[in-house]
Amino acid sequence: MCVIFGFQISLMKRIAIVYGGYSPEVVISRKSAQVVFKHIDKSVYEPIMVGIEKGSWYADINGAKIEIDKNDFSYFLDGQKLTFDCAFIAIHGTPGEDGKLEAYFDMIGMRYTTANPLALELTFNKYFCNAFLKQHDIPSAKSILLYKGKEYFDSKIIEELGLPCFVKPNDSGSSFGVTKVKQIGELNTAIEKAFKESNQVIIESFLSGTEVSCGVLELNGKITVLPATEIVSEGEYFDFAAKYEGKSQEITPARISKEEMEAVQGYTKKAFELLNLTGMARIDFMICKGNPFVIEVNTVPGLSEESILPQQCKAVGMSLSDLFNGLIKNSFYNKSFH
Repeated sequence: MCVIFGFQISLMKRIAIVYGGYSPEVVISRKSAQVVFKHIDKSVYEPIMVGIEKGSWYADINGAKIEIDKNDFSYFLDGQKLTFDCAFIAIHGTPGEDGKLEAYFDMIGMRYTTANPLALELTFNKYFCNAFLKQHDIPSAKSILLYKGKEYFDSKIIEELGLPCFVKPNDSGSSFGVTKVKQIGELNTAIEKAFKESNQVIIESFLSGTEVSCGVLELNGKITVLPATEIVSEGEYFDFAAKYEGKSQEITPARISKEEMEAVQGYTKKAFELLNLTGMARIDFMICKGNPFVIEVNTVPGLSEESILPQQCKAVGMSLSDLFNGLIKNSFYNKSFH
């Protein structure tokens, strides 16, 4: 900090750690943001927690909520107008993981740590993302897409996908609204549950095998695929309790063959490049008889110390400080920034 003409001027880059959002994943988002705030290099960056809620955007400073001016993403503190050099996006779900917030940042000229809005919009739509990847020889489960208010037929769905099957909101995360359907009589209730989270519902055929998740980073212009993590849930699938309440084992590296690990990592890198992603992502797979099938792509994965991607970074000797600082540094050298 230096003083010029009586004003205090910070020589450090001010980083907005953006959390919250408009989905049920708000609590997870805040936890991720707090970990970023804790581990960011404060000798180089000045991190400010920024909450985004419906009807309220604010800088969260020492418990005070200071309104953000949406015209230029600025705020006033002690009579001074302050702006940000970069937004570290830690919002899981809308508007941070579906590209809406990034489109706004593009409009005002703000740098950010995630991929571009088009890539995020595609990856957030499970059905169309997996269909796109399938066209490029990355397999996924057979699926059907339903739209709210449009007619569907139980018998036709079961005839095409079989039982059991999974019913999911098409654009939601953290397993909210997900049901494993074992009998045709359970289907309508499962679909209604999913429609409470989204206007689109994806129904997928059941894949039996070993579930793994593989992180990938682009730091300093180099793509690094991390070792896959094996997920062993206490329940029947990797639901909210398994993800956030300790009801699962997460084993890194996964207890899979060398060939399976190479296949998962190969698909992860290929998908990352095909989808034009930047920064970081985590891609979930089910390995069935040695063959990986993609489940979904996560572009703002959980970032708590216990989350999967941080576990994978630790396995290769990368600290969270190195990860977060690298992602911020990326945003200043990303050629795709407008």
